[in-house]
Amino acid sequence: MPDYIVFDLEWNQGDAPASRNGKTLNFEIVEIGAVKLNSKKEKVGEFSRLIKPQVHKHMHRITGKLIHLTMEDLENGNRFENVAREFLEWCGDDPKFCTWGPLDLTEFQRNLDFFGLPLLSDRPIAFYDVQKLYSIAFDDGKSRKSLENAIDELCLDKNIPFHRALADAEYTAKIFRIFGDRILKRVSFDTYVTPKTKKQEIRITFDNYEKYISREFDTKEDILENMEIMSTKCYLCHHNLRRKIKWFSPNSKHYYAVAYCEVHGYMKAKVRIKKAENGRLFAVKTCKFISPEEMEAMKIKQHKIKKRQNPDKE
Repeated sequence: MPDYIVFDLEWNQGDAPASRNGKTLNFEIVEIGAVKLNSKKEKVGEFSRLIKPQVHKHMHRITGKLIHLTMEDLENGNRFENVAREFLEWCGDDPKFCTWGPLDLTEFQRNLDFFGLPLLSDRPIAFYDVQKLYSIAFDDGKSRKSLENAIDELCLDKNIPFHRALADAEYTAKIFRIFGDRILKRVSFDTYVTPKTKKQEIRITFDNYEKYISREFDTKEDILENMEIMSTKCYLCHHNLRRKIKWFSPNSKHYYAVAYCEVHGYMKAKVRIKKAENGRLFAVKTCKFISPEEMEAMKIKQHKIKKRQNPDKE
């Protein structure tokens, strides 16, 4: 079975983004640390490498204080291209990536792209966001704690300093080992690479909601006119539902509606319009069943937004 790869990155930034061959890099990775766990979540290996900077040659003052590394330390590192190849070979075939928060996998792929290396996939990558899973398991599912605060709340040993890649990977692995199968069903998706075709789109049903990641579109209007994205179909019984609250938007990126299923009740649909790396647009749609009280609260929200957007009609 594939191994779990719990990894952490440290990166540096310059005063301005760097550009090369149409690619832009804000954060240059300077350290990769990882812990490999087998299917039983037993530690079977570790990886730790410093990376010699090629783009941002001066340590940002905040970064240097946070990660306790200097440019002199990094001079002993290897080039990103070599370290990345070594890391991916060490990961093995079809690894299950685990990170604290959603940023590391995106920035790793952005660095791969910038330095001309192959990306990890031609579509969104499923991974475990341990920070989100911690919130689902021990908090409200929405808030996000720092890694050190989570370690403190779980009363786990703090025997190595934080904010170095291998150390933070070790701490993340400690928390990851606690989760049972129910929590691990709540995978996340990295969308540095977005679906280009209908076949690559993501549609997945969790214990209490459905997520759909669409292919790319040229304009927002193309998304809003797409029947599959903007339909309100029950994701459990697959019946088309009549909307009780028509689509409304508090801004130009988020859209909400509520429909009613005679079997399952009120279903809230949310569409977020996001920009892909190439500048095109895609949608992330979530559907979730809500209580009658929550439906009434959505009505009030819609009314307030319409009143704000069209004050003359009131």
